[in-house]
Amino acid sequence: MPGISPDIISHRLSVNPAVRPVRQKRRAYDPERYEAMKAKVDRLSSIRFIREVDYPTWLANVVMVRKPRKGWRMCVDYTNLNRACPKDSFPLPRIDQLVDATAGHALLSFMDAYSGYNQIFMHPED
Repeated sequence: MPGISPDIISHRLSVNPAVRPVRQKRRAYDPERYEAMKAKVDRLSSIRFIREVDYPTWLANVVMVRKPRKGWRMCVDYTNLNRACPKDSFPLPRIDQLVDATAGHALLSFMDAYSGYNQIFMHPED
């Protein structure tokens, strides 16, 4: 979270040390996907949402997925990293439980997790 020291709160990747790091092979993209990816990366870099880093052990590819109407969505293939991290020990709430919990209340508050979840800093060692 901006303005809060990573000493107070930070996200850690609990990677199983017995798992061998995976560097995915570089994918070839057709020119249309490559240009869409380059434009997206340039835009995110210019607003300082992402920055270039060098990780010699783990490498995940970008996957460009066509949107239903127009354009491309940029995703990252974290398949190998997800396999190396232990699963959360708590279940996520189901939608029917959330609806039942709001019944009878005049106001409903919610958090926009689209951008909010990106605001917790990674632990410096990760």
